Amino acid sequence: MGLCMTGTNKKPLQVLLRSDQLDALRALAERSDKSIAALVREGVDRILAEIPPEEDPLQKIVGLFDGEEDLSENHDEYLAKMSEQEHQDGE
Repeated sequence: MGLCMTGTNKKPLQVLLRSDQLDALRALAERSDKSIAALVREGVDRILAEIPPEEDPLQKIVGLFDGEEDLSENHDEYLAKMSEQEHQDGE
């Protein structure tokens, strides 16, 4: 999966940790000269990288728009149309 967050892509998240977890993270952050937040992001990336491709929710959209040559440029438009159609079909 290989997610990489940089710069302004970061969003705040409040997480409650046990005191032993926080103590260990603080010690690791000090030893590795990294922030606790950076270590948490690395841990999340490791977990996400372990998700088998067939279980990745993004894989559900693969192949939905066969034949669309401009999909990479207009994907939002195609997804909106599909969502609108699903909504109409559900009424």
